[in-house]
Amino acid sequence: MNKRYCFNQNEIENIIKRFGKEFYEKVLRDIDVYAVKWTLTSFQFIPSYSANLVFKCYSENFGSVVLKIGNHSFREIFTEFNTLCQYNGRRFCGVFDADIENGVILEECVQPGNPLRDESSLDKRLSVFCSLYKGLHITPAKAEIYPTYTEWIGRITEYMSKRQDCKELYLYMKKAKDICLSVSTLYPQKMLLHGDFHHDNILLGNDGEYIIIDPKGVIGDPVFDVPRFILNEFGDEITTELYKKINDIIGILEKKLNIPNDILKQCLYVETAMGVCWSVEDGSTPEEYPSLIKKVAFAETILNT
Repeated sequence: MNKRYCFNQNEIENIIKRFGKEFYEKVLRDIDVYAVKWTLTSFQFIPSYSANLVFKCYSENFGSVVLKIGNHSFREIFTEFNTLCQYNGRRFCGVFDADIENGVILEECVQPGNPLRDESSLDKRLSVFCSLYKGLHITPAKAEIYPTYTEWIGRITEYMSKRQDCKELYLYMKKAKDICLSVSTLYPQKMLLHGDFHHDNILLGNDGEYIIIDPKGVIGDPVFDVPRFILNEFGDEITTELYKKINDIIGILEKKLNIPNDILKQCLYVETAMGVCWSVEDGSTPEEYPSLIKKVAFAETILNT
């Protein structure tokens, strides 16, 4: 039995529900193996249940670290590792070691690690995002190992076309695919993108500077790395105040990043549609569909103004 970290019953159930029993058993083995390999102690589980399981730990060799355990068959852990290696600490957290064959990465733990979401000033959040975004994107060393943004769009559109229970969302996604292909002809650069560039992946470091974590690693034009941030400024409620706020944000980003207003609106619509359809793929219930439709309809309203 693993003695270094004991999951509680709720955590065990969530892991098995999300990843399966075989993966849970792999995690228990991995914790023991890599605790020895990388001298890891003081495991703290971060219950996100996304693409990987994430732990904060202490390493005698590296100090405060983050251990990520994924499924080696998932492409995300491979593309994240390669993205971090290519950036080599420039604006991103560092990577110390990995066993990619087994889907395991050891990364720098950003301290104190407050997410940009905790910054109360919208102006400050926008300023930080723009400073990190400008000049960020680089040409990938090995483009063939990454998916492309248009492939992401094509894959989720194809998936939604087969879902008979949410045809309305499929129509939104189909429209998003057409828009994405249109934007891609105007903005055709093939750069290395973060792919999930939002508030919770921008953390405060010890020196007062913000550091980027958790890149997906995807190829496309830098314009496609903007909308995820805007999307995370959506509130829980769709209101007239939110409509004004999002339009104001788009206006500020247009000036600061020199990207036309209409392009930002199109990218936001595409990203919103893809995000809600990913939620369906990840297991959203039919009771949740109306709120997902409301979200993408809101992005369409912004698009049409």
